[in-house]
Order: sequence, then structure tokens, then C-alpha cells
Amino acid sequence: MARTIQLLSALEVKRITKPGMHHVGSGLYLQVSGPSARSWIYRYRLNGKTRWAGLGSERDVSLGDARRKVDSIRAKVKAGVDFVAERTQEKIGRNSKSNKTFRQCVESYLTDHEKNWRNAKHRQQWRNTLEQYAVPAIGSLPLTEITASHIVEIMRPMWLNKNETARRVRGRIEKVLDYAIDPDDLAYINPACWTKQLRRSLPKLPSEKRPKNHPSLPHQEIAAFMALLRRRDGTAARALEFAILTAARTGEALGAKWSEIDMRAKKWTVPAERMKGKREHRVPLSAAALDVVCQMQDCKCADYVFPSAKGRRPLSNMALLAVLHRMGRLDITVHGFRASFRSWAGHVKAEETDVLEAALAHVEKDETKKAYTRDDYYERRVAVMSKWAAYCALPGRRDVVPLAATSGRLMT
Repeated sequence: MARTIQLLSALEVKRITKPGMHHVGSGLYLQVSGPSARSWIYRYRLNGKTRWAGLGSERDVSLGDARRKVDSIRAKVKAGVDFVAERTQEKIGRNSKSNKTFRQCVESYLTDHEKNWRNAKHRQQWRNTLEQYAVPAIGSLPLTEITASHIVEIMRPMWLNKNETARRVRGRIEKVLDYAIDPDDLAYINPACWTKQLRRSLPKLPSEKRPKNHPSLPHQEIAAFMALLRRRDGTAARALEFAILTAARTGEALGAKWSEIDMRAKKWTVPAERMKGKREHRVPLSAAALDVVCQMQDCKCADYVFPSAKGRRPLSNMALLAVLHRMGRLDITVHGFRASFRSWAGHVKAEETDVLEAALAHVEKDETKKAYTRDDYYERRVAVMSKWAAYCALPGRRDVVPLAATSGRLMT
């Protein structure tokens, strides 16, 4: 008995909100990636291979139009015509992106993304690494002719001696290809993706050269460390203390401006352009963090909370590392204190994972989850940061120095 294929109505399709691929009948799927990201995809088989043809956004193509497109494609497939391949060739003929060489796509990518990089140095690093390592090997090739073997050829010479550079070059090639390839070609597989096959094609790294996390201080030792840190004078010591108490990245803490600090609301708002994830980040300031800010008010002479000696620029990253070195702590890094905070929070079950990720300003990598995440859990993070500050100054310990009294001066 033949199976009856049920076609969903337009109203039933509108009610679909769960992220994923939803079959609406006769090989037509609704792909839901977010609240406003809904598109049509037709699945067909030809010569034993499954093909996926994008039919456009639900916003622009109605259910009826999508089904009419499916009927047209089905007729071509019955005649032995591969619709996806045919459309790709048509776009190549119109000088589409897929017909451009990798070198041309690098230029387009750098032009379109230059405003996304935090500084000119980072932009130049992108250009230099691609021109030095990738362009000589694949610069003249059209995108569709670049294979995983080309990526291995680029990475292999520097894999053992310049491993971090090799990883960055691969990642940058992957981003350029993702940007430049025809978005309707759902059959395209990026050859620079970090797959098992790619990893296995490269020599195995010695254990000492394998990527390692930033060395961090065990959270059980944080109170004793903070006690020693508070005994040290200087702007760099206060900046390091502030970074630890706020679980901020080094650059975020050093770049803090007085205009970002709201003493009355006990809040520090880091603008999107200074954040790694390009999203504004609100940081609750505990009493201990406010105390550090108040100490810096006494020598306020610039826009920056932690200015350099000349006062026109913030301290350099090396200034905080120098504090650690002077304390004899060559075994840890400034960034590692974020791991100390996360380790403590997980150990004492301070909050749910989503709240702790928000405290660290981590950006959700899953595009679907990110589309549905709106809350930064600020109110819940207020309590977490206060508990962290209290843990950093545990009472009853002879090796812990009490916090200095807050001056109480407010800044509007």
C-alpha cells in the first residue's frame, strides 16, 4: 500500500518555530535558524546522490510559490538535469563570486570586514599571513578548485615549528571561503574546515607543542594572592586587581574609561567596539571593585581609569604581566584569572552555566541558540560578582589583608 504524503497548510507552516529542518511535504523543507531566519529548501536525489536546493526566504517566497518551484525542479530532475549544478554554472557564467580567484576573494573579504577588527595591527596581520602563506599556493585558483589537499600543503611546512600560525592561517582561509562561496550551493563543503581527515593528514605534535590553556591560579589560592596584590602600590597593581574582581579580559579592564563607570548604579558598561564579541557588556561592580575605582579617582588625570605614565593612553598589557613577574608568579597569566573565577563558580555552584558564561562575556557560537538568547542575566550576576569578591578576601585568614574602606565619593 502506497504511503500517503501529507502536505502541511500555510497556517501549519506558520506555527513551526522550533529550530531545525521541517518537512512540509513532497521533498520541500522549511529550515528554521532563528525567529526571523526561515527559508525553503528542496531535497531531491539524482544519480544516487542527495541534493539540497535553496528556494529563498519564507519572507520573500510564499508556500505556494515554493511548491511551484519544486514542481519545476522535479520536472528537470526527471529529465536528468541537476538543478543545483545548473544554477551554479549559470552564476559562474555571470561572473559570480565562485568564479573569482582566492586572491580576489581575500581582497573582497578584507574590504568588507575591515571595520570589524579592533585595530589596524590585527587587520594587517590578517593580510600578511594570507599573502605570505595562502596566496602563493592557492591565490590563482577559483574557489571551487581549492581542495583539502591544498590546505594541508599550506599548513604542513609550518605545522611543527609555527603551529599557532598554521592554525590561524587555516582558520582565516576557512572564513574567506565561507564568505565568498555561493550561498545557494548547499552541497559545497569548505575544504579548510578542521575535520578529522585534515588533522590526520598532518604530523602528530609533540606533547610540549600542543595548544595549552592560559596558565591559571587555582581558585583555592586566590585570597592569599589578592592579599599580596593589595599590598603593592601602583596603577598596574590596581588594574590587575580590578580585572580579577570583574573577571574581565585584560584589554577590557585596561581600556576602562571614566565615562563607562556608573558609581551610583555600581555598574561598568563596556561598549561593543571594545568587546571581543562586539556586544555591549554590563559588569556589576562589587564593593571591592568600587574600592579600586575610588582609589584611582584620587589620581584621576585622564579619560582612562588606569592611565599610563603620560596619562594619554591606558596601560599596556605588559604592565600587568610585569606585576605578576615582580610577585614571582611566572607560572600564571593575567587571562588565567578568568579561569580561576569560572573554576570557583563551578565548584561552589554559584549560578547556572548561562549566567556564568554571561559574566565572562562569552558569545554563544551556535547561531540558533544565539538568536533566541536575549538576556544578559545582569541582576543574577550582581550576586555572583559580590560572592566572588568576598571569596577573594576570605575573613579569618592570617594571610589576607582586609579591604580598605571605600571613600564613599560618587561619580555621576
